[in-house]
Amino acid sequence: MGNKTVFYDKHLELGARMVEFGGWDMPVQYASIIEEHRTVRSSAGVFDVSHMGQIFVSGRQAVDFLQSVVPQDISKLKLLKAEYCQLTKNDGCLVDDLIIYRLLDEKFLVIANAANIQKDFNWLKDNINNFEVILENKSDEYSMLALQGQNASKIVEKLGISESEQPSFFTIKTFKLSNIEGYISRTGYTGEDGFEFIIKNEYAIELWDMIFKAGEQFGLKPIGLGARDTLRLETALMLYGNDLTEDTTPVEAGLKWSIPVDKISDYNGKDVIMNQIRNGVSKKLIGFEMTDRAIPRHEYDIYFNGHKTGVVTSGGYSPTLDKNIGMGYVETKDNITLDATIEIMVRNKLYKAKVVKRPFVAKRYKIS
Repeated sequence: MGNKTVFYDKHLELGARMVEFGGWDMPVQYASIIEEHRTVRSSAGVFDVSHMGQIFVSGRQAVDFLQSVVPQDISKLKLLKAEYCQLTKNDGCLVDDLIIYRLLDEKFLVIANAANIQKDFNWLKDNINNFEVILENKSDEYSMLALQGQNASKIVEKLGISESEQPSFFTIKTFKLSNIEGYISRTGYTGEDGFEFIIKNEYAIELWDMIFKAGEQFGLKPIGLGARDTLRLETALMLYGNDLTEDTTPVEAGLKWSIPVDKISDYNGKDVIMNQIRNGVSKKLIGFEMTDRAIPRHEYDIYFNGHKTGVVTSGGYSPTLDKNIGMGYVETKDNITLDATIEIMVRNKLYKAKVVKRPFVAKRYKIS
């Protein structure tokens, strides 16, 4: 048995099928994964993401410290804004990928992946060196709910937070509803517009009930990890442990857009990462759709021109496209380009696929 979120009994009451994920007992689905997926794409759904970690970094040298452990330029992160970044090792590979929010001038909130919370916290502690910072792992004190979909803003407005008071894309604000206080950010992991609520555990159940009451007229439903995975795959959002690992650099993963080349501050793995940006990498991440009838899965081999070139990192059925799609790393020297034919080894048989642009389904964030 894994850890349980505050919403565990709610999930059971709603008939969820529970699975272990990242050390937590989480709902994989309540009804049909495809139905839940389409609910988010067409209206809105709620995800329990309380298994994610909340690590607070504060102090006089909080900025300098974060500058030393992530490639992003945190000194340029404006108040109440968020940044996607990576926690890197000396070899340029990834400890984890993160969202960092600037709550105050000298206080930041780091959101860590569920299976990596303690690992990330230990890594940060081990890299404090002489920086004057305070690190606090408050993951056990907080719950998180993700409200995702094109009707998410309307539901938040019905909750009592007007559209003009709602945070803009990749921004966080404090909120108060009745006696509930917490943070609301316009972030998520589905490619849809949406929000994430970060609240103390004592407010969690009450907020859950309020959100579902506000969303009743929009057909709001609870959504499990199964649909969360198909949603993020369609929009080519990467999953740590699959597409990102301790053997992968952000450059290999196609995340150069998140690495400023003009950042002056040093950080773990900077020399390796800058060298890869200048000179290229030996492997790269591609997206593909199956042209033969087969489903690609994590760790299936990828072939090109009769030889193995790489491995599938994420794959499955796309309910939006009604196609089987996937992502995987291939050898750069094979010069595999868009529209190239590759093959996926499925149960000792090769099936054809075509290399396509990512994302497979366009993201629909409300940027402004």
